[in-house]
Amino acid sequence: MSVLQIENRDGALWVTFNSPELFNSLSPESICGMMDMWQRAEEDDTVKLVVLTGAGDRAFCAGADLKLTIPLLSGARAPETEHDHRLLSTPDWLGQLMQRNRRFTKPVIAAINGTAIAGGFELALASDIRVVASNATFVQSEVKLGIIPAGGSMVRLPRQISWCHAMEFMLTGDAISANQARDIGLVNRVVAPQDLYPEVEKLIEILKSNAPLSLQAIKRTAILTSGLELDEAFAIEDQEASKILLTEDAREGPRAFAEKRQPSFHGS
Repeated sequence: MSVLQIENRDGALWVTFNSPELFNSLSPESICGMMDMWQRAEEDDTVKLVVLTGAGDRAFCAGADLKLTIPLLSGARAPETEHDHRLLSTPDWLGQLMQRNRRFTKPVIAAINGTAIAGGFELALASDIRVVASNATFVQSEVKLGIIPAGGSMVRLPRQISWCHAMEFMLTGDAISANQARDIGLVNRVVAPQDLYPEVEKLIEILKSNAPLSLQAIKRTAILTSGLELDEAFAIEDQEASKILLTEDAREGPRAFAEKRQPSFHGS
């Protein structure tokens, strides 16, 4: 079985970290697979959104594999496979993996089925909507190992939750529970483990019923305007709004409302 399972389920691209015996940690193979996945998903018009999750019920993703990935990157292990060689020859692999250097515009749902540690937490942080099983935990433990969370946390986390909560989480390296994560605004909702995927399916249907170009424009505008002066940010918002108003979907939505029927959006 592949360490990264990818399946397009009627427009929802399900991406599953599939090494539960290793807490779904990121091997060179799964990192390369994720880099390819982001690129293909952005270009594939049949993909409306992406769902990230982990196999089993113990871990969403435990970050980099301590036996394969970390020794390879530190030079303690010589490259052996094509994935090893590709990872070492890709200087911006971390940016590609965590979507730091490329702006992925389609919605990303994280279905967090267990613990999210280090890089696994940072992948969850790169998502847009987070649904969490009640047994899940979050750990940003790099500071306890003498390193720093450089996969996006130091930039993204203080922008997504309050400064004091972000700093406490990263500076202590202590774990927080699913309910604590919800209380500080890190995740959208916490559900019983058996309800995780049914809850995600509900979200998928809602997102898929909305206009795909509108979804992408909303996410793109939010990313592009983050940290800008208001005048510059509003100018980008106006540009995006003008482009969306010229689409066929923008005509179909009001027409369907007037005709008292569900709209049929085609992303055009």
